[in-house]
Order: sequence, then structure tokens, then C-alpha cells
Amino acid sequence: MERIFGRPIVTQEQMRARIRELGKQITIDYAGKDFVLVGVLKGAYAFYADLARQIRIPMRVDFLMVKSYGSGSKTSGKVKMVTELTEDIKGKDVLLVEDIVDSGLTAQYLFKALEKKKPQSLKVCTLLSKQDRRVTDVTIDYVGFKIPNKYVIGYGLDYQQKYRNLPYLAVLDVEEDRA
Repeated sequence: MERIFGRPIVTQEQMRARIRELGKQITIDYAGKDFVLVGVLKGAYAFYADLARQIRIPMRVDFLMVKSYGSGSKTSGKVKMVTELTEDIKGKDVLLVEDIVDSGLTAQYLFKALEKKKPQSLKVCTLLSKQDRRVTDVTIDYVGFKIPNKYVIGYGLDYQQKYRNLPYLAVLDVEEDRA
């Protein structure tokens, strides 16, 4: 049986509290607007679901799927859109929900792709920001946590498509993965 591992960096309790705060702020900021919450799959699924439940205004939900990582822990530097939106976002206020913004390449790519659909407004929300890894200038309007340049797993984030089910965020110890 394969074990689940990792040194916790953000606990469930810390995530719940911060997501409640983000939900309150987003509720205030988007009150009275034609609001669409767009999640980036697969990594943002847990954060997206918890955040959506904390937003107390009517909204539409939609998802995108992109691919930017290979099978390892290094970015390929290329982003590919795997699925498109099902909602028309023209003239709507859109919040893109990411799991993590590190290099910024995926967020920048998605921002540009969504801008072409002519939303009224477009902002970015991420659970995790890894500023030390940023290679492109990208504006993040809502940040859950700023973290150091460590590879993290859990709460939707994976390593080789595993460990998304951890209920907290943990620093991956690749040496343990080989044990």
C-alpha cells in the first residue's frame, strides 16, 4: 500500500479561515454584478469548491482545463488549453481561480485567452503564490497564502497526478517518494 506523505505547510484550519476571508471580500467586491467564477482544473478543484461555498452572491460557475506540467515537478514552460468555457463571459465580471501561481505563465496565458472573450472585468484569485518563481509579470487580485519556493502537494495539488486528496498542503519530500 502506498503511503501519503509530506510536511504540512498550511493546515486545514488555516485554509478554512483564509478561504472564509477571501469569500467575504469577493462577496463584497462582486455584489450586484453579473459574476462568473472560473476554476482551473485539476489543481484548483478543492479550493474552488470551498471558495464558491463562501461567496454569498448569485454567480455562474465554469471550468477550464489546462496542461502546463509534464509528469515531473518542473514546468514545461508551455501552456495548453485542454477544455474551453461553457459559459459566454462577454460583458460579465469574471474571477479566474487558480491553485498556485508560481512562474505566472499559466495565469498569464489564461488571462490573455479570457480577455479575448471580452468580459466586463477579469481578475485572478489563487490559493498559493510563489513569488520567488515568477518569470512573468502577472497581477493576482486575491491571494490565499504566499509560500516559499518548495514543491507542495495536497488540497488539489499533485505530484505525478497523486496526492491531490491530502486535506492540507504539504511540502513534497521527493526522497520519501523513492522510499
